[in-house]
Amino acid sequence: MAKLSRAEVEHVAELAKLGLTDEEKDRFSEQLSAILEYAEILQRLDTAAIPPTAQVIDLRNVMRPDEVIPSLLLEEALANAPAKMEGYFKVKPILE
Repeated sequence: MAKLSRAEVEHVAELAKLGLTDEEKDRFSEQLSAILEYAEILQRLDTAAIPPTAQVIDLRNVMRPDEVIPSLLLEEALANAPAKMEGYFKVKPILE
């Protein structure tokens, strides 16, 4: 595979909204080219006899069982709130 050009690195950096220095562009060009070369080697492997897998290790449930416990009273939940209004936490509006 051809080496990743500096222009291609700049294009990818622009898509990711990254500001790269000239030194970083050169370094990433070399590193990304090496990654793509390795991926190309992996593509050549014959995987026809290998069944598809979604997970390489056995999955098991590691969560504890649900237990019903009493929740906080409204007053307790709002006790340390810096601002509250009508039984709710009051926060500044976030508008974009």
